[in-house]
Amino acid sequence: MSIHASAIVHPSAQLAEGVEIGPYAIIEEHAIIGKGTSIGAHAVIGKWTELGENNQIYHLASVGAAPQDLKYKGEECWTRVGNGNVIREFATIHRGTVTGHAETVMGNNNLMMAYSHVAHDCVVGNGNVFANSATLAGHVTIQDNVILGGLVAIHQFTTIGSYSMLGGGTLVGLDIPPYMIATSGKRDATLRGLNLIGLKRRGFSDESISNLKKAYKTLFMAGLKQADAIAKIRAEIVGCAEVDTLLAFIEASQRGICRG
Repeated sequence: MSIHASAIVHPSAQLAEGVEIGPYAIIEEHAIIGKGTSIGAHAVIGKWTELGENNQIYHLASVGAAPQDLKYKGEECWTRVGNGNVIREFATIHRGTVTGHAETVMGNNNLMMAYSHVAHDCVVGNGNVFANSATLAGHVTIQDNVILGGLVAIHQFTTIGSYSMLGGGTLVGLDIPPYMIATSGKRDATLRGLNLIGLKRRGFSDESISNLKKAYKTLFMAGLKQADAIAKIRAEIVGCAEVDTLLAFIEASQRGICRG
């Protein structure tokens, strides 16, 4: 363990072996930091924050600060971050609220570039990339292996499906289905098709990609009502896990689905 002499670490904080705390960093009460995690200069780890192993928190980042929610009155709520995440300078993650999940959760191996933000009660999965200044409002769900371009802004209670990609500057107010690309439309996000390059890079089979193409055309280009499109796809494409995932996501959507 290495703690710089100028760092301020609350006595109740729990630090595992191999933790590094840089100059002028602040670790607040009830923080838990897993082995191999490094905290950069002037970074702040708020109270009720749990960091897993081998995370890199860069200088001037803030993880676990109080939520920007006027209803929050200082109740015990948590920020929980998994393993192998990289949180770059000036990035921010806020703890949950009692009117939400009472915790903000991030999984493993995510990259938050400079100035990106995860608000209260968000749930972020694994392997996601937040480019500079990508911003999540409260209660947003980001599934796995999602890429958010710079300056993306996502409305509260929105869900972004796995393996999707949002172009820089996109404003998102509806759910983005998995496997898709969306960019800015006239006002809000607009689907542009499948994230074909991303799917190929992730090793999806040609058959799965072909089935997803067929499903996309039926859902968004055939002029069918959503329920009719889903029924048609289920009748024509059987045994494709990716298509089943896509249809289940659409059926579970509470906000509605972004379209072309």
